[in-house]
Amino acid sequence: MNLHQTVAREAEAAFAAAGIAGAPVVLQPAKNADFGDFQINGVMGAAKQAKQNPRELAQKVADALAGNAVIESAEVAGPGFINLRLHADFLAQNIQMALNGTRLGVAENAEPKTVVIDYSSPNLAKEMHVGHLRSSIIGDSISRVLEFLGDKVIRQNHVGDWGTQFGMLVAYMVEQQKDNAAFELADLEQFYRAAKVRFDESPEFADTAREYVVKLQGGDETVSALWKQFVEISLSHAQAVYDTLGLKLRPEDVAGESIYNDDLQPVVDDLVAQGLAVEDDGAKVVFLEEFKNKEGEPAAFIVQKQGGGFLYASTDLACMRYRVGRLKGERLLYIVDHRQGLHFEQLFTTSRKAGYLTPNVEAEFIGFGTMMGKDGKPFKTRSGDTVKLVDLLDEAVERATELVRSKNPDLSAEEVDQIGQTVGIGAVKYADLSKNRTSDYVFDWDAMLGFEGNTAPYLQYAYTRVQSVFKKAGDWDAAAPPALTEPLEKQLALELLKFEDVLRSTAESSHPHYLAAYLYQVATLFSRFYEACPILKAEGQARNTRLQLTKLTGNTLKQGLDLLGIETLDVM
Repeated sequence: MNLHQTVAREAEAAFAAAGIAGAPVVLQPAKNADFGDFQINGVMGAAKQAKQNPRELAQKVADALAGNAVIESAEVAGPGFINLRLHADFLAQNIQMALNGTRLGVAENAEPKTVVIDYSSPNLAKEMHVGHLRSSIIGDSISRVLEFLGDKVIRQNHVGDWGTQFGMLVAYMVEQQKDNAAFELADLEQFYRAAKVRFDESPEFADTAREYVVKLQGGDETVSALWKQFVEISLSHAQAVYDTLGLKLRPEDVAGESIYNDDLQPVVDDLVAQGLAVEDDGAKVVFLEEFKNKEGEPAAFIVQKQGGGFLYASTDLACMRYRVGRLKGERLLYIVDHRQGLHFEQLFTTSRKAGYLTPNVEAEFIGFGTMMGKDGKPFKTRSGDTVKLVDLLDEAVERATELVRSKNPDLSAEEVDQIGQTVGIGAVKYADLSKNRTSDYVFDWDAMLGFEGNTAPYLQYAYTRVQSVFKKAGDWDAAAPPALTEPLEKQLALELLKFEDVLRSTAESSHPHYLAAYLYQVATLFSRFYEACPILKAEGQARNTRLQLTKLTGNTLKQGLDLLGIETLDVM
């Protein structure tokens, strides 16, 4: 259920009954559970507009809420705040509804949209490194939440699979296969470095590589076949990382730069024909008055280089036409490093002017910060090299497996490996997703693998604690009407019923840390509830009620973690 909307409607009706129709009601969770469940702000603004005393108006609203089926009490506080406490019966009814349904009380969107989400997007000339982690897991989590809420989600992995460097790589691939019939492209990073050395040292090889670029761009069948072979091998490396991370990205989601190649010149020609792009020093440029520099000069958005070459801007404009025209996207999300923000603002502005981004389509740049080491610098190896993502994930699993082995010496080797895999990958993902994506964050092995605090292991353990309760519970009546009598029962019920509100905030803002913070709050409240309200020792209706709250807690943690792309375990 959308708890926030339900309470807000009651508050709006009370304002209307107090003679203030259409007043903007500002409703927020109460900062302290001792004072209530929600707090109404905005009374002072409404009172000022109506020329009334704020506290007197607040009392009128509170009186209008008295006896409401949703709100048990409404008390005026301070100069005009209203603290609300919800009826225990109202909470209990909705807890039962959430348990009886298949979606935990979360409604699907009444008007679902087609959302095209661009994330991960590695350069296929190199292996994926830690810099690709954030785009991959943030994008995956956002796509899961949107899908759960009912939107049609089209994932697009805009891989870098085109450009001059591919002539060099294909040429080196041919050379290596000639010298070694059993050659396999096992290490992309080393292969790229070796090809670059060869290119720099051998003028003859460099000439061959340039010839391959021309042939590739011209559609030569032999060179294109070699390029496809390189791309397929590169993508298999990337897919192995996606599978380890548990991402929903599949090979069919790959839509690399190469697929827009045939539309690049038509896009430039169209921009020229519309009078948007003009020639400047041999290049084709769109001058954007919206992005003037200090001297008042418009920004130059270059769409074609001197000599006819294309840039990211050219490809991104063609991509925009494809996603709006062919994919029928109504909301376009680009999960990209925040340093690319200006490029995308200019891209969206140019696309609007050209008519590629139509008024009915939203385009959003979802920027994210950098993963930092403890030294406050971008995360690197001790030697200063970029960390391969596959190596980072392997180390996460190794560390988690050792931790599980030390804590549970009685588990079988197979169980330890399975738990270590789930905990290790979950820890890396949650450490990132629990942070505000717009901020840089420090990568800390000890913190992320801890079983205390806001970590994946803590949440995963909370879920296993729920499962352990039901292993001992025996028979109980899951369908019996719950009765919330203890303060912590009500507090936990209230938090569980906020699930839809949190998912909608996450979907609208593209901030997965809202969901992570909510799940941590649920787990923390459940821990307090578990200690203060005996579950299995309780009797009758109290026992059923507490088991129902425990069941919904487990279901919410499992579903919520799944929407972050994190697996749960029955035993840890």
